[in-house]
Amino acid sequence: MKILKSALVLVGLGTVLLVSIQATQQFPDTNDEEVSETPKKDRPVKDYNIYALPMPENINFAGENVPIEDPDIYERMDRELLVNTYWQSNALLLIKRANKYFPIIEPILEEEGVPNDFKYLAVIESGLTQAVSPAGAKGFWQIMEGTGKDYGLEINGNVDERYHIEKSTRVAADYLKKSKEKFGSWTMAAAAYNAGNRGVERQLERQKVDDYYELLLNTETGRYMFRILALKEILSHPEKYGFNFEDKHLYKNIPTKTVKVDTVVNDFADFAKHFNINYKILKIHNPWLREAHLNNASRREYEIKIPEENTYTAVK
Repeated sequence: MKILKSALVLVGLGTVLLVSIQATQQFPDTNDEEVSETPKKDRPVKDYNIYALPMPENINFAGENVPIEDPDIYERMDRELLVNTYWQSNALLLIKRANKYFPIIEPILEEEGVPNDFKYLAVIESGLTQAVSPAGAKGFWQIMEGTGKDYGLEINGNVDERYHIEKSTRVAADYLKKSKEKFGSWTMAAAAYNAGNRGVERQLERQKVDDYYELLLNTETGRYMFRILALKEILSHPEKYGFNFEDKHLYKNIPTKTVKVDTVVNDFADFAKHFNINYKILKIHNPWLREAHLNNASRREYEIKIPEENTYTAVK
């Protein structure tokens, strides 16, 4: 009996999942010479095995326990573990990106007094990309324009600091701390990040409970914490869930230096060439710069990231 790894695509209810499968091949008794004459791709597959995932013990978020003994909670957690484990391409991309961006996010959360587990909130919000939602939320932390401005971010056609990883992380941390103070738990603060403080407050009052896991919520907010918990589990123990990679496969954060600018920049393509890079590379490292120029009528001082020399091949 020999084992061959394969893959199957499941399509159902509008969801496409890539599911890893171990295909067990049964072959008749034969000697090695006979087997070697039959190409592996031509050997018949008789059995496919898909395995359920064991539920992790002592699941918690930011030190707050998850009541996994509740059958409803168990099923909801199991769903997110299955979906996110067997959507291998997406999970592997998240593992690669986490290696690049967690070292930026983690120290800011620590400085702001927010538990490290909230880095997984950014994972499910945006996939660690500069995403834009249909509602207009933007960046790693999916911040709405009004919220961003309330917390001091500059947002206009020329500059949008929701795309600034460091600044938007501090805004998210501040918002979460205020929610924690309001609701008394980090779990409720995370749920409120998705549904809004007032939305969560209304449901708590309506349902006469005070705990996220006792609330009946809409599908998105109801799945929210379990998606965070599933990604925390998978990204913390990737080998346990069948993800095999080496350090060379992971994305790396590129070292940069900071250039301070307090004037108008008429053309960022020319500006980039001055530092031996091109416009594309400049915008990759400074996605908050939204146009090909910087108006800066107020002569505000901006910090623009420039990759260290020899990071990229020479740009002509």
